[in-house]
Amino acid sequence: MLDPRSDDARRVEGLWWVLFWISCAVVAVVTGFLLAAVRRRRAELHSEDDIDEDDIDRRPVPWGDRFVVIAGAAIPGGILAGSFAFSLVVLNDMGSVDDRPLEVEVVGHTWWWEVRYPNGAVTANEIRIPVGETVQLALPTADVIHSFWVPELQVKKDHIPGADNQLSVVADHAGRFRGQCAEFCGLQHAHMEILVVAMPADEFDDWVEREAEPAAEPQGAAAEDGRRIFERASCAGCHTIRGTSAEGTLGPDLTHLADRETLGAGVVRLTPESLAAFITDPQDDKPGVSMPPTELTPDQVDAVVAYLTELE
Repeated sequence: MLDPRSDDARRVEGLWWVLFWISCAVVAVVTGFLLAAVRRRRAELHSEDDIDEDDIDRRPVPWGDRFVVIAGAAIPGGILAGSFAFSLVVLNDMGSVDDRPLEVEVVGHTWWWEVRYPNGAVTANEIRIPVGETVQLALPTADVIHSFWVPELQVKKDHIPGADNQLSVVADHAGRFRGQCAEFCGLQHAHMEILVVAMPADEFDDWVEREAEPAAEPQGAAAEDGRRIFERASCAGCHTIRGTSAEGTLGPDLTHLADRETLGAGVVRLTPESLAAFITDPQDDKPGVSMPPTELTPDQVDAVVAYLTELE
């Protein structure tokens, strides 16, 4: 949040610093009063040893009632009201949308993200956007409440069942920005990451065009066996690979899996070894996910991995 990469994120950073310095001032004042109270109490006890402590406690304090009202209610109320008004001004300046922004649907699942582009491209747990262009995100959910948050680009926005929430994001330069589900959604909430990759417009156009294409034909006998095993095993019941008979919708679309960087919404880096381990038993890396351990033999897993790692 303190390393903004968009105009809206810079507005949030400015608001954060204002609230931070107000908090520092409040802490300093309260600490000063505490120290003054301790010092005064010690001075009274040392100077009037012959007076009972209960008598000291009952002595009236000049301006006591007024001080409590002013310092305990009026000043905090003014600070909160002023902070709220300033926050409204900042938030009102955010979220401007171009006349025809790129529209992307980001569906929250337990515990991963499905990303759909207008041309039919589908990916998971990664969003690629063109630098300098506004992207309008539609934020539905397939199950419970989630919250989309990429601090370097924008404020958080909830995925709520039955709601049509939207959020605009724009990156002012190329880069990679980590996001996170910010609403507790179950056992693996902390392992529900999303990566936003901002890239030059021409590179993005090439990427999104490739991403909409069906899966590449397998190269080599091992990959061919892997596709056949994938289509006949339970894998095809949960995952889609466009251009094949696998049309499952419960899990992420794997048409271009090899183009991604992680598995399980950021749990592990995508490598042949980690992919084989995840297929064998995903519960080791992400306990509680819907995907069960596989019934494939080690040789069959190797063949499936050989096929999936070709899907760029």
